[in-house]
Amino acid sequence: MTVSKLLRPVLATVLLASVTACGASSVPDGPANTPTGSASAEPRRPAHAAPVAATVPDVIGGNAGRAYEQMSSELDMTFKDASGRGRAVDDPAGWKICGSQPGPNQRITQFPVIFKVMKVREGCQGAAPQ
Repeated sequence: MTVSKLLRPVLATVLLASVTACGASSVPDGPANTPTGSASAEPRRPAHAAPVAATVPDVIGGNAGRAYEQMSSELDMTFKDASGRGRAVDDPAGWKICGSQPGPNQRITQFPVIFKVMKVREGCQGAAPQ
């Protein structure tokens, strides 16, 4: 199971809570596409599906492991090494979030949401320029 799949439910909850807390309307933008009687335990989003109408939470400076625990596996997201060295982020607990794409408090317009991270002991100062 990838980091993306594990973070989907938590991120969706955080994103929806942040939108609601900011005074967003409770009226949906369009008709709800709620499946009924799904046989699958985990819903699958088609590759061409439109992103949810939500914003990226401001988690810059936070621990990637905690963000991983709190964010939803309902959203396609990934962690990438911000140093430019292409290191694998196998254990997010040892990494710090230095940036995101889209940026904090920005509307999600494409998937995956990318969190740019550096090892905690390195800090964000060594992050490669964007």
